[in-house]
Amino acid sequence: MMASNRKKASAWLLVSTLMLGMLAGCGGNNNNNAATEENTGNTGTNSATATAAPEDTSPMTFSFFSADPSPNWTGMQDETGKILTEKTGVTLDAEFAVGDPGQKVALIAASGDYPDIVAAKNDVSKLVDAGAMLDLTDLIDKYAPNIKKVLGEENMKRARYSDDDHAIYAIPTNAGVDNTYFNAGGGFELQHRAVKEAGYPAIKTVQDYENVIKAYLEKHPTDENGNKNIGMTLNADDWYMYITVTNPAFLTTGSSDDGEYAIDVDTQKVTYHFRRPAEKEYFRWLNHMNDIGLLDPESFVQKYDQYKAKIATGRVVGLIDQDWGYGDAEKALKTAGKFDQGYGHYSVTLSEEYKDASFWPTGFMAGYGVGITTSCKDPVRAIKFLDYLASDEGQVLLNYGVEGKDYKVENGKRVIPDDVNTRIVNDNANFTKETGIGLYNTLGVHYGDGVKDPSGNYYTTKFPEQITAQFNDVEKETLAAYNVTNWKDLFPKESEFKVKPWGAAWNITIPGDSEIVVLDNKLKDITWKRIPEAILSKPAEFDKIWDAYMAELDKAGVAKAETLREELVKKRVKLWTE
Repeated sequence: MMASNRKKASAWLLVSTLMLGMLAGCGGNNNNNAATEENTGNTGTNSATATAAPEDTSPMTFSFFSADPSPNWTGMQDETGKILTEKTGVTLDAEFAVGDPGQKVALIAASGDYPDIVAAKNDVSKLVDAGAMLDLTDLIDKYAPNIKKVLGEENMKRARYSDDDHAIYAIPTNAGVDNTYFNAGGGFELQHRAVKEAGYPAIKTVQDYENVIKAYLEKHPTDENGNKNIGMTLNADDWYMYITVTNPAFLTTGSSDDGEYAIDVDTQKVTYHFRRPAEKEYFRWLNHMNDIGLLDPESFVQKYDQYKAKIATGRVVGLIDQDWGYGDAEKALKTAGKFDQGYGHYSVTLSEEYKDASFWPTGFMAGYGVGITTSCKDPVRAIKFLDYLASDEGQVLLNYGVEGKDYKVENGKRVIPDDVNTRIVNDNANFTKETGIGLYNTLGVHYGDGVKDPSGNYYTTKFPEQITAQFNDVEKETLAAYNVTNWKDLFPKESEFKVKPWGAAWNITIPGDSEIVVLDNKLKDITWKRIPEAILSKPAEFDKIWDAYMAELDKAGVAKAETLREELVKKRVKLWTE
């Protein structure tokens, strides 16, 4: 996840934009290389020091639409935004999706009046079908040396639209090139105080996880004010259903994040993942947690704000979420000095026969990205603006901010001061609005975590030493008890899995005329009704409800949806490997 999302995955993105990041989605990783000499961003070219600031820096405003939200957007009046405008002359008049981004993209496509620049995620096919998107291949070749450098020849191929149409309509920006994950932001979460009181036991299965929650509530049924403590709560508000309710079903049973489908890494055989017998048993466990009173009864009726407010009280012992989903609430606890009520991330499976697939590697994730439309008033200025974001200078600005203020250089190394670290951890929303750090990353193609620039510094701030520097003493105490330095150390490594040659299925653009869109919506509506019903039912009724759910899926055409999705997966593999 963890990284991953349609909106999921958004992992992985919302984690940085909200979350990020989204998106991340959801889980997975582009490679498992350490920051070695090969991983310095200098492969195949010696142009790494290029900044390629556009020659024309006269004022220019481009309209921009993004399918992802950006709650901290300031109209480029933050420090980073002002510098971008100073360097390029460009200001973005931005609109961000509210509600269903697919509906908004469809309206844009039908209007014939397009924004200059657009990031439509998986709905870019609607704009392509409308003739709204420019093929960026020649523009990149002529005016974007940094984009070419960062992507490299192999990933430029992955940026192609389809097996039938090799145009580049969207520059891949959702994932970092040559990314290495150094920490975990998802999994199953438990409050540090509950784990400590349990004696820091091994937490490998849902039974282990349940035992910690149960033991803590038996001793502490209420908080210091007499309010009832909550064993575990879920966030089922709209698309968050994927993140905390349904995605864990496949991650805990050995399958990776491919949206709503499980895909065999060798044969590419596709199965609607809820039809896997193991997942039925995962939802049976949630039904059990509800039956014994450890699952918050409001899990399927509360809104997202209520979910976060509940966590911020410190009464919730366990979560199954991404840190970008509950991060605001945890920051409130930390601000109040309640560090032991924050959460650690644990790799949990249904039973020990399964391997947590959170970090199943995908290779470089093309697909989601930013494009220029046929309405753009100056495509050359637009591509040069996007190219500046991809330059070394641009990437350092977007990730680190202003030298001397947000970071300093000591003995050739970029260092983030303690006071800035404190704000990043405890006052992130205001910090982001002021500095703009992290707001522009998904506008430009960029290197991932673990890649070093020509100076020997990491392009991003997510590297081991920096991650450790942001842990508080309680987090460090918990990690030390498990003899690890970060949460990812508790999860199976990328090297334990085969790289998926299609990346992730949720990231595959669906042709506008494909029946799979209609089928997927039918299946989603059935699933989002039946899964909560099964979880909240009496245990004796669970099997009957599940059987009815499976029958409804059959009637709705699940087999055809699997066949159509398998065709898309195999086309993606062909496109990326030829």
